[in-house]
Amino acid sequence: MNLPVDNLARARELLGRTPLVDGHNDLPWALRHLVRYDLARADVSTRLTDTHTDLPRLREGCVGAQFWSVYVPATIADPVTATLEQIDFVHRLVAAYPDQLGLALTADDVRTQFGAGRIASLLGAEGGHSIDSSLAVLRSLYALGVRYLTLTHNDNVPWADSATDEPRLGGLSDFGREVVREMNRLGMLVDLSHVSADTMRDALDTTQAPVIFSHSSCRSLVAHVRNVPDDILARLRDNGGVCMITFVPDFVSEDCRRWASEAKAHVDAPCPAATLAQVADHIEHARDVAGVDGIGIGIGGDYDGCDVLPEGLSDVSGYPHLFAELYRRGWSDADLTKLAGANVLRVLGDAEDVAVRTQKERPPSNATIDVLDRS
Repeated sequence: MNLPVDNLARARELLGRTPLVDGHNDLPWALRHLVRYDLARADVSTRLTDTHTDLPRLREGCVGAQFWSVYVPATIADPVTATLEQIDFVHRLVAAYPDQLGLALTADDVRTQFGAGRIASLLGAEGGHSIDSSLAVLRSLYALGVRYLTLTHNDNVPWADSATDEPRLGGLSDFGREVVREMNRLGMLVDLSHVSADTMRDALDTTQAPVIFSHSSCRSLVAHVRNVPDDILARLRDNGGVCMITFVPDFVSEDCRRWASEAKAHVDAPCPAATLAQVADHIEHARDVAGVDGIGIGIGGDYDGCDVLPEGLSDVSGYPHLFAELYRRGWSDADLTKLAGANVLRVLGDAEDVAVRTQKERPPSNATIDVLDRS
């Protein structure tokens, strides 16, 4: 993509002084799969050939802070143990490269690590199956550094419906609402990517803190169930939450979505390409619906969580080109600063403030799913 040099230079300059906070990267699971967490076999300080992510390309992409996903499949035999292994690996990853990575537990930590020239490293757990319907496990994950929980992954959990499973509850159960309240009490972000629209609505009705979508795009542009409907985007204005636009081709290109849904019937049809411009279209739509001043937008690339990325965004080095495209479209420094990371840092800080207040009002919840969801 041949963008004007001045816009690309402006993008890099902007991202050099304000942290780009990406909401979702699956490198930990990729390295579990590829090398069983052995950094001697996959030194991320060098350019890797089997991943979208490594430290040189993160630097080229001007990434200032990364939510590392500690995702495990819902079908795995012991999701809690597997999630703990993922968390352990992220801590070991950060410790292995202390000059380049720094653990961040708060919004201020992100700013401190960025100011010191390190990529602030946060943790996000992808899927409520990781807590095995236990608020004690939820609290333990928070104590280990996890700062968001995606309420579901691709399958329903006993207390919440997923976007990509048959609805069972019509949103959140009573225990699911208690999970959200306990997350508010902890200061853990409620992540609504992957959940059904009814679960989104129930969570927004329950939460006292702003929510995030760590890696989702706009359903009115691409009719994928993983994308966010406009009525939910509009609710982010009052909630103060952020939709972190993702780069997954099926979510940003209607042609890609249709190809994927019809692939079994048309096995010989070539896969169409998604583009950086289409990602920019989703960012602009989310800005217009969630708030014209850009309060409801962020970036969540989902690198190493999908096989193919849009043209111009094939790995984590591509972020400045996206910001250059938005400069070309007339975006201001102020709105691009919000998009890059100011919005999600505001949300993280707001969640911390809610936790301080809520912890004065109630102790840790002792609720169980067996009691709350008893039929």
